[in-house]
Amino acid sequence: MNKRPLIGVGAVVFGAGEEILLIKRGKAPNYGRWMVPGGTLEWGETLEEGAIREVREETGIEIEIEAFVEIIEAMTPGEDGYHFVIMDYAARAVGGTLAAGSDALEAVWVAPQALRDFDLTPELLRVIEKARRATNRRP
Repeated sequence: MNKRPLIGVGAVVFGAGEEILLIKRGKAPNYGRWMVPGGTLEWGETLEEGAIREVREETGIEIEIEAFVEIIEAMTPGEDGYHFVIMDYAARAVGGTLAAGSDALEAVWVAPQALRDFDLTPELLRVIEKARRATNRRP
C-alpha cells in the first residue's frame, strides 16, 4: 500500500449580509452532512483557484478570497479510510446564482444564529468563527 494524503480546499463564504454558504454533501466522505463548499485540488491549479472553482461548481456562487483561515487534517484509519489535508479560506460572494451542483445535494445561505440548526461539527463551527474574525465580521 502506497497511499498518500489528498489536498483539499474549502471556503467559508459570506453573503451580502452576515449569512454563510453551506452545502449538503452529495458524496463520500460525509455524504449528507452539512459543510462549507470545497473539494479536492486539481493538477496545476493554485489553492485559491481550487477553492474558487469548488464553490462555483457546488453552488453556482462566484467568490473572492479574503483570507487564509486554517489547515485541517481529516482522516479515518484503515485500508478503506481517507486522509485529506484541507486548506480553508474566508471569502465573500461577488456574483452567481445559488443552485446545488456537482457534489452538493443542497446549497443554502444560513444566518449565523441558525448555524446550530444544521448539525455542524464543533471543528467547522470553530473554523467559521475564525473566518469571521479574520475578515472582521460581526459574531
